[in-house]
Amino acid sequence: MKLLLKKAVQQNKKLFVKFFVSLGVSLALVLGCCAMSASVFAAGDAGEETSPVEAAESTAGGDIDPDDVTFNDDNSALYDLIGMDASEPIQVFLLITFLSLAPSLLIMLTSFTRIIIVLSFLRNAMQTQTTPPNMILTGIALFLTIFIMWPVLAEINEEAYVPYANGEIDTVEALDRAGRPLKDFMLKQTTNSNMRFFLEIQDITVYSAETLGTDNPQAVNIDEINLQNYQDQLGFQVVVPAFIVSELTRAFQMGFMLFIPFLIIDLVVSSTLMSMGMMMLPPAMISLPFKILLFVLVDGWQMLIGTLITSFNL
Repeated sequence: MKLLLKKAVQQNKKLFVKFFVSLGVSLALVLGCCAMSASVFAAGDAGEETSPVEAAESTAGGDIDPDDVTFNDDNSALYDLIGMDASEPIQVFLLITFLSLAPSLLIMLTSFTRIIIVLSFLRNAMQTQTTPPNMILTGIALFLTIFIMWPVLAEINEEAYVPYANGEIDTVEALDRAGRPLKDFMLKQTTNSNMRFFLEIQDITVYSAETLGTDNPQAVNIDEINLQNYQDQLGFQVVVPAFIVSELTRAFQMGFMLFIPFLIIDLVVSSTLMSMGMMMLPPAMISLPFKILLFVLVDGWQMLIGTLITSFNL
């Protein structure tokens, strides 16, 4: 057992080193932020100023003028922005966790997932190895996501961010308003079968709008309704996973359709080489130029990007 463990450690030495280094850096970052916040909080308690009443008594000889007594209730800019000022270690930990997960959450809640998977299928179908590079594919997917999500982002800015920046609404209402356009977009891309699957797991029943709130609410058939009309009853805990599964399903369907023409080229080239007795020549070496030629002649990039954009229900 010791020999097996020692051999496994030797084979994965680099992996273990990377893991422990990343773990140490993460722990050092969290502990450092917690220590800084604790020191700031302790310094604030130690250097707390005299209360307004005591200050008024000391300056006015005991005569207090209520008009001269002021209280400082100003919050930090961070508190006004996200509802916490990170003065407690637990708040620092939650803030760092949220910032770490925010990019992944934003990617999974937008059109980015379907686009990047389809582009990866295209590269694998053409067998161009690392061309285009991952950075190029990610950049294309990112800017296409911004293009597709622009109406949603504009609505969030108009309905949530601008009123919040003007002080017309609080943080909770701003988040609620911002979530509605995003939820509406996700429900448009979500299939009813996937939504029914997660509703059954959570044991959630969707009722008709006419009978909701009455003594005898009537359950609706989830396969026969428009999901956008019932978004008030569908929380993010079921909308998000149903949306992700629907995106993966559509992406793999489009990937299958992409593979068909390139697979035909591979079959034709392989049959031709075998009939000529050139079995030692790799078919991929001959078929690759024909795949690139076919993709260029049919204006493949424009067709693919146009199909991706029109595949979203906007």
